[in-house]
Amino acid sequence: MKLLSLDDAMSLGRIDVINKSKKYLSAPLASTYNYLHFDRQFVRARGVKLWDKDGKEYLDFVGGYGSVNIGHNHPRIINAIRKIEETPKIIQTALQQLPAALAENLARVTPGNLQRTFFCNSGAEAVEGALKLARIATGRTHFIYCHNSFHGKTFGALSVTGRSKYQNPFKPLLADTTAVPFGDLEALEAALKTTNAAAFIVEPVQGEAGSIVPPDGYLKEALELCHKYGTLLIADEVQTGFGRTGYMFACEHDGIVPDILCIAKALGGGTVPAGAYITTDDIWQKAYGSLDKALLHTSTFGGYWGNAVACAVAIETLQIIFEEDLITNARELGAYFLKELAHLQNKHPMVRDTRGRGLLIGLELTDIGTTSKLLNRLSLGQLDKLSQEYLGTLVAINLVNKYHIVTIFTLNNPNVIRLEPPLLVTKEQIDYVLEALDDIFSKNKSFLSMAGQSIASIFRK
Repeated sequence: MKLLSLDDAMSLGRIDVINKSKKYLSAPLASTYNYLHFDRQFVRARGVKLWDKDGKEYLDFVGGYGSVNIGHNHPRIINAIRKIEETPKIIQTALQQLPAALAENLARVTPGNLQRTFFCNSGAEAVEGALKLARIATGRTHFIYCHNSFHGKTFGALSVTGRSKYQNPFKPLLADTTAVPFGDLEALEAALKTTNAAAFIVEPVQGEAGSIVPPDGYLKEALELCHKYGTLLIADEVQTGFGRTGYMFACEHDGIVPDILCIAKALGGGTVPAGAYITTDDIWQKAYGSLDKALLHTSTFGGYWGNAVACAVAIETLQIIFEEDLITNARELGAYFLKELAHLQNKHPMVRDTRGRGLLIGLELTDIGTTSKLLNRLSLGQLDKLSQEYLGTLVAINLVNKYHIVTIFTLNNPNVIRLEPPLLVTKEQIDYVLEALDDIFSKNKSFLSMAGQSIASIFRK
């Protein structure tokens, strides 16, 4: 049997990658990436920068959806992996140093009395574990979640994800769920009164909805309401955690200690899959505090044993965040970025809104072109639909092809461009992105003109 070696894989050319992706992965996605020239082969990365196979340099303003907070290929992360190269990476028959040390560090950096950690591989897994924990600890079955939320695409996580596009093809999901508007305390209390809920799961800032920030004090009052009705509050900080919003965890903006905290993405240092949930000792004792319950929820690559590589990387990642003061950088440069984006919003009608916290920023677009109205009638509304679903994509095409800036839209609102660079981004790099956006919006006044520019940028490639 002839298999591709690692050397073979790393030497594949662009056309080989496209063809193999079409045949063995996703043909529709591969074809779209090929057409839009999103199929570059990035062969090197450091900090905020990427380099393709032709040696061209790019700025990464996607940041792995919040996974690359400390930057790509941080030298300390590479060194941490080397330090443990001869240790066993996965062993469940003995308690190991690295999971124990990481669990203690997480208890120190998370808010309040959060203490007990369960390790896993992803945000969706952390959410699944948190939902199960809430059920067993409270003896209740119902969950409350928010419209436009995103908590993952596994069955439990999807059941509390607030977008029908992702839910409908897989129904029936968990039956005992209620959705409420994000930021609406009256609606939350009404649901709490009538559902006897195990937990209310909420993002401190809704990332995939387009960086939606709730009113100040929302989380604090939500927590008080939850406890009034005997319900736990699960804070999903998979995207907002580890300095992203200018706080170590975004819930600290409202000064709260959630009952359960879900984390992932940046915990893996932009290098390995790593996730966890962390809860109080009291809640954990109710759920898993006896020997007959201790192994009701486990994971081969996580659990209470962890994974040596993931744990080593996470331990070093926490050190880097504090020692390089990335939280302050996110807070200060995020405030600067939002202020300058607000100037663009005032200047360019195509920019509907700019919002976010720290370096979790959304730039919402709208098609205001007058020529498109006539053509939209002639196209029986299809042009308007295209402008609602693909305007963000067109801006991303222009940014990457002409300005070498990598961005992408948010999952629950495709007309919001996410601006989510590594937290060590510089003011000069932000200014370059601002200049590029200003240039794009100055030259394009409608969806049609943007489409023309995007097609031209593709053919220039």
